[in-house]
Amino acid sequence: MDKKKVAVPLVCHGHSRPVVDLFYSPITPDGFFLISASKDSSPMLRNGETGDWIGTFEGHKGAVWSCCLDTNALRAASASADFSAKVWNALTGDELHSFEHKHIVRACSFSEDTHLLLTGGMEKILRIFDLNRPDAPPREVDRSPGSVRTVAWLHSDQTILSTCTDMGGVRLWDVRSGKIVQTLETKSSVTSAEVSQDGRYITTADGPTVKFWDANHFGLVKSYNMPCTIESASLEPKYGNKFVAGGEDMWVHVFDFHTGDEIACNKGHHGPVHCVRFSPGGESYASGSEDGTIRIWQTGPVTRDENETLTANGAVGKVKVTADEVARKIEGFHIADEGKAKEKEAAAN
Repeated sequence: MDKKKVAVPLVCHGHSRPVVDLFYSPITPDGFFLISASKDSSPMLRNGETGDWIGTFEGHKGAVWSCCLDTNALRAASASADFSAKVWNALTGDELHSFEHKHIVRACSFSEDTHLLLTGGMEKILRIFDLNRPDAPPREVDRSPGSVRTVAWLHSDQTILSTCTDMGGVRLWDVRSGKIVQTLETKSSVTSAEVSQDGRYITTADGPTVKFWDANHFGLVKSYNMPCTIESASLEPKYGNKFVAGGEDMWVHVFDFHTGDEIACNKGHHGPVHCVRFSPGGESYASGSEDGTIRIWQTGPVTRDENETLTANGAVGKVKVTADEVARKIEGFHIADEGKAKEKEAAAN
């Protein structure tokens, strides 16, 4: 009987407190990157494919709630409980700018053209900082009805999306007029809002539901009830045929986009899952948790060494290999060569 395949993630340690936000860069000439925000006040940059640590951005004096990279992954930004949003050089880790606020900053996002930084937080004000003129006062968009939880740009930087911690709905703002042009209604507060890579959908998580909205006409495309309260959801970027969701039950669920059926359920975190994100090519997705770890899960079937078996809890256990087999493995090259030589001889005769 076939053993049920258990996904074995890459586990990224390093944060000493809960991981509350994850962001993948687009694919750049140097590959793609993953930045993580944590309550330990130190955002971390990693290789998006391997999860290997590249560097830590040091300078915040409070929990970091949100982080992002610009389109070229040359700069990073972070929003913190120390009443500041900072912009960093993603190659050296140096702090480039620190934008002071009057309250906790919960969210930040680079514009698509990388010239602007959008921030929001407990002040209930959306601010747009011009990174070409960092000393100039920011532009303040009309007051948000509630404390800002998430922000994003869409429509080639003509529209801003924001959600609130203390009320439902996703608000869409026209950047030019600074006014709300549309509100996508939800029952619960929206804890995660992601604009799909192709700009077609807005994926939201509110309470126990994940919703997909048409990003251009703002109609509700799909709404699925989840097995628990979901904190974050992300749509597969390449084919758009599946999505991941994580929340209170500590598991990372994978669902079929068209039917809502659960395809996989990944267990491994030891605390609620606060954030999930698909990599830009869709070949893996990352989850960040209350347990302080980031786990990177492969989307496709994982190929394993034939000497590895899966133990009950999903960890990989090595099968005991006899000394005899080890010797045979080491000599494997010679055996293979001899085998080929014999085959050639047989063919020649």
